[in-house]
Amino acid sequence: MSQVETGKKVPDFSGQATSDINFKLSDYKGSPLLIYFYPRDNTPGCIQEGKDFRDHYSVFEKKGIAIFGLSRDSIKVHENFKAKHEFPFDLIADKEETICQLFDVIKEKKLYGKVHMGIERSTFLIDSKGTLVKEWRKVKVKEHISQVLEAIEADL
Repeated sequence: MSQVETGKKVPDFSGQATSDINFKLSDYKGSPLLIYFYPRDNTPGCIQEGKDFRDHYSVFEKKGIAIFGLSRDSIKVHENFKAKHEFPFDLIADKEETICQLFDVIKEKKLYGKVHMGIERSTFLIDSKGTLVKEWRKVKVKEHISQVLEAIEADL
């Protein structure tokens, strides 16, 4: 499977999500979609990023943009994370990393001097025709929500 590219259609993909949803990109044709990839549930940066999207959810809703978070955590862990922080959007589990590979977000990372492969915090905005219109890579949580809000005001 080839990787996504800005200005091109995103290949259809699917994955299990919270709320018993079997997510399939093609089911969202006609609606814009924002997917944010994050390293791990219940870690400080991931909690804050999710809360930022939660706290601005009404802005996305008004524009008809569906939001999905995605990490390699299990559905059970996702369900607990979503409930604990009252996220109004669902989380996709990608334990096999197939969606992560499509979006090229698995990168070499260093933590406490040890090298491992993990998700590089990234966000992707897909328009109603299924075209990738904007991507943010190497996301810094603190300024990210304002960058995304600015882009959706300009692009959609």
